[in-house]
Amino acid sequence: MGFPVNFGSMDNTSTKSPNVTKGLLQSEELYQYILETSVYPRELEPLKELRLATANHPKAGMATAPDAGQLMAMLINLVNARKTIEIGVFTGYSLLLTALAIPDDGKIIAIDINREDYEIGLPFIKKAGVEHKIDFIESEALPVLDKFLQDHENEGSFDFAFVDADKVNYKNYHERLLKLLKIGGVVIYDNTLWGGSVILPEELVSERKKVGRRATIELNKLLAADPRVQISHAPLGDGITICRRIC
Repeated sequence: MGFPVNFGSMDNTSTKSPNVTKGLLQSEELYQYILETSVYPRELEPLKELRLATANHPKAGMATAPDAGQLMAMLINLVNARKTIEIGVFTGYSLLLTALAIPDDGKIIAIDINREDYEIGLPFIKKAGVEHKIDFIESEALPVLDKFLQDHENEGSFDFAFVDADKVNYKNYHERLLKLLKIGGVVIYDNTLWGGSVILPEELVSERKKVGRRATIELNKLLAADPRVQISHAPLGDGITICRRIC
């Protein structure tokens, strides 16, 4: 997901999303420079097709920012991920990205409460030939994670996780994911700048963002103080926090 979402005219024949702009850079032109110079030329065709299809969705701003996705793919490769978890799928840009990055025998546990949005991306996933890597579970995430943890063989067995879901539960996901991730494994949390609202006085934040803002501020403090992880808070998309389990 990402804030802000700006709507304006774009050249639909280009590799850009026709409507959705992401990122917190002060200069829109600079952000477009990054996308057009370094991100879009490297974006695989299935990802481009899904990004453009998602751009027409009423909640297109929920999709993973392509520049954040580019870093995510590199991290997946760096940790040689084979077994991953994704909490919050939407139309599946980050899911498809992960499926393309992991080996053919790799597996992704993908959890979302809404299969309808996932169905939008499913034709692109099938076209890319990676559907067999995905186990989509339509459910709230906590019961699924708790069920996995009932089997002790799952502890320390996952290489990578990506979380882009309900912000109030990020801290709950964190505790469970650290048990599931191997030492050296990586989890990425999305929207950790919450549209830039984390630095604003609460009275200046819109009502619809206040709960998420409070949860995000709490999460950022928790991650910064957690000795079990090495972290990097990167201003990509709406902010991503990369955590590497070290103990």
